[in-house]
Amino acid sequence: MGQVDLAGRIAVVTGAASGIGAACAQALSAAGARVVLMDRDERVHDVAGELGGSGEAIVADLTDLARLAELDLSADIFVNNAGIQHVAPVEEFPPEMFHRMLALMVEAPFLLVRRLLPGMYERGWGRIVHISSVHGLRASAYKSAYVTAKHGIEGLSKVLALEGGPRGVTSNTICPAYVRTPLVENQIVAQARTHGIPESEVVEKIMLTEPAIKRLIEPAEVAEAVRYLCSDAASFVNGTSLVLDGGWTAR
Repeated sequence: MGQVDLAGRIAVVTGAASGIGAACAQALSAAGARVVLMDRDERVHDVAGELGGSGEAIVADLTDLARLAELDLSADIFVNNAGIQHVAPVEEFPPEMFHRMLALMVEAPFLLVRRLLPGMYERGWGRIVHISSVHGLRASAYKSAYVTAKHGIEGLSKVLALEGGPRGVTSNTICPAYVRTPLVENQIVAQARTHGIPESEVVEKIMLTEPAIKRLIEPAEVAEAVRYLCSDAASFVNGTSLVLDGGWTAR
């Protein structure tokens, strides 16, 4: 594939203060896009600053759905990345956490896409990329809200693909296995407690059990997949799930 040219495009990336979101912002900026980075973490300003004049930071809690209605946004590219994790059996899973996770990972992207679509349709070009997960295709115990949310975003993406495709807007998901991010690192303690194993064994015995390739994915690898889906070479890729799971779903 040749060099991706996104000059003149505007991209919105959620959850952009670290991990996959920060890597996506950097990759899209390197391709020429102006990037609006959204996160509840103030460090998003630092990431935006690293992009020079092509980065703009917005600090916002995406679970505050009323706040989203106040945002004045327009973009050609939307990367839905923001997410959180909570690990617990269903009978111990706090209902308020379940609600919060679905608000962040399903309702918020729906509202943001709803805001951005008219402009994409008017221009006849748009790219919507959802950072889903292998858990959008497979389930794991103790992750009821996360698995539900990721399965939900797979469905939303397909609907967007059907509605947007005839109007120049594609929608796809990327489904990685465990990525080396703060979200993954921060769940090691909970995974150890829930599964009754030492923290030192979580990566090997929980996270790397299913993939045939025994390593964590790097955020930059996911970002490259995002940049591909925004390229001209991917103009006919629509309504699909790009799986980066090291062979997990081959089982």
